Amino acid sequence: QVQLVESGGGSVQPGGSLTLSCTASRSKASISAMGWYRQAPGNQRELVAMFDSRSNTNYADSVKGRFTISWVNARNTVYLQMNSLKPEDTAVYYCYAELRWGPNKSDKWGQGTQVTVSS
Repeated sequence: QVQLVESGGGSVQPGGSLTLSCTASRSKASISAMGWYRQAPGNQRELVAMFDSRSNTNYADSVKGRFTISWVNARNTVYLQMNSLKPEDTAVYYCYAELRWGPNKSDKWGQGTQVTVSS
């Protein structure tokens, strides 16, 4: 069973930066997509940034130019570099992985890490 372990959340002032990381434990399943979602109070969970099954990157319009996702395959780790943070970026950020083994597919979520942007 793959486990996703997140780190790097915290509090920062507007304009500041944070880097989130998510490491997937090794398993027989392969990771076909991996990235980040976020959920602010009262809002639905939304995509932030993702590597899809073709290793293309997708970003929410609201974070384009400010956030960068990267994936270090040797570490089985995905990073989210967040620059020029805004109060509206405040949310719980969840790591996501799409797992595949044979014809099977499943979704895996991390426990979430809080990001708070406030002066």
